[in-house]
Amino acid sequence: MDVKLEDRPIEQVREEVIDQLIYNYSHGVISAEAFERRLDDAINSEQHQSLKSLVADLELRADSHYVQRKETQFTPNYATDRHQQKNQRLLSILGSDERSGQWRVPKEVKLVSILGSIKLDFTDAVFEHQHVTVNINCVLGSETIYVPESVNVVCSMFNVIGSVENKVPSMAGRQAPTIYIEGYSVLGSVEIKVKRTMKEKFVSFANSLKQAFYDDGSGGYKA
Repeated sequence: MDVKLEDRPIEQVREEVIDQLIYNYSHGVISAEAFERRLDDAINSEQHQSLKSLVADLELRADSHYVQRKETQFTPNYATDRHQQKNQRLLSILGSDERSGQWRVPKEVKLVSILGSIKLDFTDAVFEHQHVTVNINCVLGSETIYVPESVNVVCSMFNVIGSVENKVPSMAGRQAPTIYIEGYSVLGSVEIKVKRTMKEKFVSFANSLKQAFYDDGSGGYKA
């Protein structure tokens, strides 16, 4: 017997609806404007029936190829290496330093900024450990940490006339990487935020699928 719609986990229903929206948009069934409008409603709605109504007029459903591409796009990058790097340090004194792109994340990262600035970007990073510690020593400096929404963040900082702002929702699953941010800030600032919102990632993914569908010559698109 099927479980009643109202008794199903709301996040599961939301995921199915968003998948169907992306799939239909990528195949030209709905316009970009309609897709983004419905996507906004799907992300913000907390009612089962309201979510389902967003795709009531859409017949196409995501196939196995879509699921594989989605997993590749939204699953954190993991890698195993016998010679894993245990720690890494970024040092900025009266200057600036940055770590971004597809870099391998060690078990511990230490950030030291004295009258300087550091940007640490985990957006496209490759995780080798499920638990990563970022140790911060910030004196009259500024440090910005970008993390994807597919990881969890735990922040425990000590501040002396400093500021720490954590804008990350930390709603990823238990198997997702967890970044522990600790240390101190003295007359400095530390900001932890998402570089791209989940909506931006959904739109980017949908556009990449649509382009692939177009390149494949599978058909045209409706306005």
